[in-house]
Amino acid sequence: MTDIKNDLKTGTTTVGIVFSGGVVLAADMRASMGHLAYDEQAEKVYRITDKIGLTNAGSVGDSLVLIRFLRSHAQLYETEREIAITPKALASYLSNVLNNHRYYPYSVQFLLGGLNSKPEIHEITAFGGVLERDKYAVTGSGTEFAMSVLDQQYSKNLTEEQAIALAVRAIKASTKRDMYSGGESITVRIIDGNGNRMLPDKDVQKHIAKLSA
Repeated sequence: MTDIKNDLKTGTTTVGIVFSGGVVLAADMRASMGHLAYDEQAEKVYRITDKIGLTNAGSVGDSLVLIRFLRSHAQLYETEREIAITPKALASYLSNVLNNHRYYPYSVQFLLGGLNSKPEIHEITAFGGVLERDKYAVTGSGTEFAMSVLDQQYSKNLTEEQAIALAVRAIKASTKRDMYSGGESITVRIIDGNGNRMLPDKDVQKHIAKLSA
């Protein structure tokens, strides 16, 4: 008998990269359902606060519920303490929520990145495991292809522009070989001392064009 859960597995590729002044979060835009490319314009990189962003891999419904939890908790934290929550503290909160549901787990894997006294990236598993990454992190079905690019081409003290270019290159490597990663473009979010902002698609396309030149 066909395993429905395996038949409906979702896939994606998301990347987080630390650069000298902040964090770049990036993802492909394909939403899959089994072997069907269901949507080519899916959002997978989210703003949580002015200094924190998140990428999601896995169930869209589960992810969106948890993203609402995170935004609400971050707002409540700031209201009660009159200071903004840090990426590490929010990662710990998310870890507790996921671990509390470990017997009926959310089908998710997150990269939570942001800026505190230094740039931070936390990889968070469906059961609440938290791994802090000081260079880069990858989630999703295209991990192997994106990780290969990052392992070979990452270097310390990247500039923002270099980190964006590397993130785009890693995502494109996965969309080329992983059937569950793809989409019309790539979503790129930058979090640094200037705030939390999405890179315009025209700028993303310039980086993509350079890969084909």
